[in-house]
Amino acid sequence: MIPSIGHLPMNSLLTGQAELKQHIVYSENGQTLTLALPWAHRDRRGPVEPTPLIVFVQGSGWTTPNLDYELPMLSRFAEEGIAVATVCHRSTVDGYAFPAYLQDVKCAIRFLRAHAEEYNIKKEKVAAFGTSSGGNTVCLLGLTGDDPRYRTAELPEESDAVCAVVSCFGPMELVTLFKQRLEKDKANAEERLNRMLGPDKGEWPEKLRQFSPALQVEPGKAYPSFLLFHGSGDPVVPCEQMEKMYQSLLTAKADVRAYYVDDAEHEGNFWSPQVRQVIHDELTERLFG
Repeated sequence: MIPSIGHLPMNSLLTGQAELKQHIVYSENGQTLTLALPWAHRDRRGPVEPTPLIVFVQGSGWTTPNLDYELPMLSRFAEEGIAVATVCHRSTVDGYAFPAYLQDVKCAIRFLRAHAEEYNIKKEKVAAFGTSSGGNTVCLLGLTGDDPRYRTAELPEESDAVCAVVSCFGPMELVTLFKQRLEKDKANAEERLNRMLGPDKGEWPEKLRQFSPALQVEPGKAYPSFLLFHGSGDPVVPCEQMEKMYQSLLTAKADVRAYYVDDAEHEGNFWSPQVRQVIHDELTERLFG
């Protein structure tokens, strides 16, 4: 007797499928992004609603981010119907001091909004997610939406504001952080500061304040939601950095939650399934809610 052949349903809604677009040049200065998109918008048999967007900034010490580092985690969002862009920016090692990194990521957001129809993106639902120096970047994005100080001439008609921020082990108060590093290794710290802030040491204190999210929170100003994480055993960026940002946002009555990741270091063992789940739940709630 021949065994019967089974039947399985087709995937008429293309649920759980995604595609990857790499090397998308978003700026005249040659910076690129990688885009993970739900496949459903490619199916021309019926209308498909635009998808929310997560803009991800990988930590790099303000050098060149590795756009592939977190793609396995980020692709999960694309499979669930959220577009994800992981964004490169100019590097301080190549002579691009602050605020080049922030200007570039803001330009990437404006580029994606300008191409919202092409990529089927819902322009009003854009969240920012970053790690380490990328955590610093996304917090500044949340605090400085459409701030003319950081707007370049490219696509000025589009907004660079975001509706939610998730930051993991990001440097939040650079004045104290680099004071500690100068005390520990003055030559190395001064070399980094020279690359990051320029050769005029007289400008360093104010620039460190300007790019410290914890020192840029303004009471009474409307901000997106913030979700902060930091490993309590982080040897690179002390977890007190997160505490300062958390307290600043609380004082300003912003929408903020924060988590210690017990004994976690910088990257690596930080990424427990529980951490990933809380991030996933926060972003899907903010973007689909």
